Amino acid sequence: MKRLILALCLVITGGQFYNNYAQFTEPSITFDKTSFNFGNITELGGLQTHIFSFINNGSQPLIVNDVTTTCGCTVPEWSKEPIPPGGNGTIKVTFDPVGRPGAFRKGITVKSNARESSMVLYIVGLVSPKPKTAADDFPVKIGNLRLATNHLAMQTVFNSQIKVDTMRIYNDSDSLLNIAVVDPPAHIKFTVTPATLEPKKTGLLYVAFDGTKVNEWGFVLTRVIFSLNGVTVANNMLAVSATIDEDFSKWSTEKKLSAPKAKLDEESFNFGTITPGQPVAHDFILKNEGKDPLIIRKITTTCGCTASKPDKYEIKGGESTILQCTFDSRGKTGKQFQTVTLIVNDPLQSNIVLRFLGNVESSGK
Repeated sequence: MKRLILALCLVITGGQFYNNYAQFTEPSITFDKTSFNFGNITELGGLQTHIFSFINNGSQPLIVNDVTTTCGCTVPEWSKEPIPPGGNGTIKVTFDPVGRPGAFRKGITVKSNARESSMVLYIVGLVSPKPKTAADDFPVKIGNLRLATNHLAMQTVFNSQIKVDTMRIYNDSDSLLNIAVVDPPAHIKFTVTPATLEPKKTGLLYVAFDGTKVNEWGFVLTRVIFSLNGVTVANNMLAVSATIDEDFSKWSTEKKLSAPKAKLDEESFNFGTITPGQPVAHDFILKNEGKDPLIIRKITTTCGCTASKPDKYEIKGGESTILQCTFDSRGKTGKQFQTVTLIVNDPLQSNIVLRFLGNVESSGK
C-alpha cells in the first residue's frame, strides 16, 4: 500500500512539473485589467486616453503582433519590441468622442505569440452630446438665411391638386430679415411666416404646389433663389420636386370600364455581350387592350445612352404601336441595366418600364 501511495504521489508531482514547465517555456500575457470605464465624458471634451498594462509571465520573449479596434474612433498604440520574460508592456488606447453621443463599448483585440494568442480589451463610457447650434438644425446657409434642407420633396401631387408643405427657416443675422423668392414659377407659391424674421429666430416657409398649373407628367424639379432684404442671394438654391400623377380615383365607373389597358409583348431585352461602341436596337410592341385611346404622355430614360421613339403617341383601342428603343454602348463597360419609362393614362399602370440588359466588354479584350 505504501508503494502504491508513493507511486501516485510521483505521478501527480510529475504532472504538475510538466504543466509548470510548459507554462514557463512559452510567452504568456497577463493584463492588470481587461476593461476600463471612462464614466461620463462630453462630446467636446477632447480625446480620451487609457493605458492597459500587462506582464509577460512566460520564459520566452513576448511579441504583440497586432492590435485592432472596432471603429476608427478608437486608436491603439503599443511597443513593437519583444518583451522579455517578466517584462512589462502597455497598450495605449485613445477614444475620440466627437460625433458619438450616447453610451459606447469598444473592443480592442490584441494578437501576440503568447499562449493566449488573441485577447479582447474593452473601453466603455457615456458621451454627453454637445449643445445643438443653429448650424446643426439648419445646415443649409443662404446668406444670413438658414434652411433645414436644400430640397423639399412634395412626393406625389395629382394634376387636380394643390399640395402644401412647410419648411423651418432661421435668421442667422443680428438684424431683421425680409425673405422673398425671386421670380417664383407659376405653379409654386411661397409664403414666409412671419413676413419679417427677427434676429436669431425661426420661421416657416409655406410651399403650395399647384398640380393644375403644371403642363408636365412624372418627376418635376424646380430650383429657386432667395432675395434677402431686397438683395438677391445666388450662392445657393432651394429645390422643390414633385411627381405629377393623374388622380384616377376621381374617374367615374363608366370611364373606368372603358379605360385604356397597356400591354407589352415583352418587358425586357437581353442583348448579350457586345463590344464598346456597338449599337443595340430593339422594338417593343405596346398594345391597347382597353376601349379608350392609350396616350403616351412622357418618356424618360436612366441615361442619355438609351432612347425610345414610338411610331405614334396615341393608340386606339385594340391597336398597337412599335417602340423603337436603342442603347448606345459608347463609354460603357461591364454589366448594363438601362431602363426606359413610359408615363401613360392607364389607371392600373400609369408607369411602364422597359429594360435593356447585357454586358459590354472592356476595351482591353
